[in-house]
Amino acid sequence: MANVEKISVALTPEMVAAVRQVVESGEYASTSEVMREALREWQGRRRHRAEAVAELGRLWDAGLASGEATDGEAAFARIRQALEAQRTSRDA
Repeated sequence: MANVEKISVALTPEMVAAVRQVVESGEYASTSEVMREALREWQGRRRHRAEAVAELGRLWDAGLASGEATDGEAAFARIRQALEAQRTSRDA
């Protein structure tokens, strides 16, 4: 790695043991590799969360722009009536 900067981090004994175990098992070549992957995953989660928040904002705006709200109970009552009418006409 041509352009790297060393930093120091403090980990709990359990975290240190987990990092050492995966390096000793050969799953990772070094503790730095473990930390880089952990940071990439952290960055991915943060990016995903930001995208989800942005999507919720777009959906919220679309909902507001869609017009007057409808009472959910009244809407379901209308749907139930329509389904019952269809079933009654089919059975007749």
